[in-house]
Amino acid sequence: MRVRVLALLALAAAPAAALAGCGVGPGPSPGGVRLLVTRDFGRHPLKGGDRAVAPRGADTVLRLLERNHRVTTRYGGGFVQAIDGVSGGQPGGRPHDWFFYVNGSEGAKGSAGVRVNGSDVVWWDFHDWGAAMDVPAVVGAFPEPFRHGLQGKRLPVILECTANESQACSTAADRLAAVGVIASQATYPSPVSSDSLRILVGPWTDLRGDFAARPLEKGPQASGVFARPAADGRTVALLDQRGRMVRTLGPGTGLVAAARFHDQDPTWLVTGTDDAGVRRAAQALTEQALRGRFAVAVGAGATVPLPVLTGSP
Repeated sequence: MRVRVLALLALAAAPAAALAGCGVGPGPSPGGVRLLVTRDFGRHPLKGGDRAVAPRGADTVLRLLERNHRVTTRYGGGFVQAIDGVSGGQPGGRPHDWFFYVNGSEGAKGSAGVRVNGSDVVWWDFHDWGAAMDVPAVVGAFPEPFRHGLQGKRLPVILECTANESQACSTAADRLAAVGVIASQATYPSPVSSDSLRILVGPWTDLRGDFAARPLEKGPQASGVFARPAADGRTVALLDQRGRMVRTLGPGTGLVAAARFHDQDPTWLVTGTDDAGVRRAAQALTEQALRGRFAVAVGAGATVPLPVLTGSP
């Protein structure tokens, strides 16, 4: 995890190790804790970076990592500086560090202080944080957090669908049921509960006023999501790791992203430019489509991981 103050101190340049691979693969069979260790927003797993591991007693996120990878820490052991030789710093003049997520939610405190529960997905990722100091939630641990909750606590799942999205809502409910998650259904907007996980299904023009959704129009520094829907809902700009627009997608575009309003639990957005886009986003609620992704845009023939990685400075 990158704690803000420590991250600003840990900017000594260090070369990143070259790694092979094209994203997180099929992974281990279910059971136990799943440990992911990747770089570049989930695109490149480290060797042995997707495995099922058995937690021991009062394991913490840091202890679990140290048993399975070579780890270098700083500041009294509270800050992970390097994993398997991949070290935080400023490669290419850009700030990079290690971050961790448990069941898709960014760690709110140091990894040495976060307990691991028996079915958690613990994910460490090394990436450029210059465009987004915080990415509060990601979709790449799906079906978590819906199946086992957060911090060892199962939470009710509420599928909030706009009135005109019955087909997309049914698809989303079926995708959740296929992975053992039964969600209550409600018409959006419904009263917000502090002890539930919300999945909002509908076109962007209907969802953009939600407190969790609203920051997406301001870019990743505000939302942690590397896609920026237009206020009129007609287009979605896809951004690179530096927050720059790479391309804009129009009608039929879907978006699956996770956001968080202040200290509330993550809210997932299954949205799009129009009904066709929302349906495509709902169809993408599968482990195959979301595994190891921070967020995804969905077009007519492809699912695009976000951010869009570019090699230019």
